[in-house]
Amino acid sequence: MPKEKISISVIKRLPRYRRYLGELLKQNIAKISSKELAEMMKLTASQIRQDLNCFGGFGQQGYGYNVKALYDEISKILGLDKKYKTILIGAGNLGRALTLHFDFEDAGFELIGIFDANYKEIGDINGIKVYNMEELEKFCEINHPTVAILCIPKCNAKEVADLLIDCGIKGFWNFSQKEFALDNSDIAVENVHLSDSMMTLSYRVNEIMSKNSETDE
Repeated sequence: MPKEKISISVIKRLPRYRRYLGELLKQNIAKISSKELAEMMKLTASQIRQDLNCFGGFGQQGYGYNVKALYDEISKILGLDKKYKTILIGAGNLGRALTLHFDFEDAGFELIGIFDANYKEIGDINGIKVYNMEELEKFCEINHPTVAILCIPKCNAKEVADLLIDCGIKGFWNFSQKEFALDNSDIAVENVHLSDSMMTLSYRVNEIMSKNSETDE
């Protein structure tokens, strides 16, 4: 892989490439051109070639891309073969929903434990044991998780994140609504704001409704 830093915008497109390639595999499609893939994804063939060339390029002129090989290579680039040990903090509605319905394994993670400060939540969710927060440090010392998912109130997010860093956590999937960045470049944070996505949808619907209103006049 090239040593130069890859643009975050390119990295964010890789899961989408993988998702479309996965759909092609389900249809038993063995090869596809950059033009055909671009039409499916509403991109340009040039954009796809530029993105993939950041990692060495994988197509053959006159043939296109081998779908399975490209799918596997993108999975490898994304680190999905590593299956990072992951813990989830917060066994409320959101944490429970993620545990029940999100495919952690396909995304490259192994959920090994859930933690909550509420004793009523202790038990298990979808076969994953729920521990009390008091057991967090000992659990991390024994099991060495790499990633933590934060499904907790934003007032507690930074304090819990600092504790988790001390426990060896290297990456956060943060749903707490408390957006934070860390000075430590060795820690990765992905802040997730579901409300931002809904508000973007609101803007787009508003634009459509406004256009239709103007047409009706």
